[in-house]
Amino acid sequence: MTRVDFAFGAPDRLRTACDVVHKQYLRGRRLVVYSDDARLLTRFDRLLWGFKPTVFVPHVLADDALASATPIVLCQQDPDPQLSQAGAEPAWLINLSDTCPPNSERFTRILEIVSHDENDRELARTRWRQYQSQGYQIHAHQLES
Repeated sequence: MTRVDFAFGAPDRLRTACDVVHKQYLRGRRLVVYSDDARLLTRFDRLLWGFKPTVFVPHVLADDALASATPIVLCQQDPDPQLSQAGAEPAWLINLSDTCPPNSERFTRILEIVSHDENDRELARTRWRQYQSQGYQIHAHQLES
């Protein structure tokens, strides 16, 4: 069964997502980062390269030839845990889209990061209800300021 974790209270959604990706990478976790917005995914890609001066997080876009061998894969369409095969555990999904990702049932774990912005929170509530209607296990976490 799919577990969805909502992290509420991010001061900056994309920067917080970078921190989460970095932490999970250090733990050896494979991740697929999904957004249906190409511009947002491009911004996130750039942020991963420079959000901390001494940090390197290996990542590629899903259509890159090295995607299967890279632990962090950024994708805009049809997220699949098999996009990254660079580890023994199944990949988790980080959803940066305003809507629920397609084929989310393929993942054992989905991470949602929600900022203080009221529009972002309202969109998260809609995703929460959709995940709930699919029978997913949902957990809420409040990020520390």
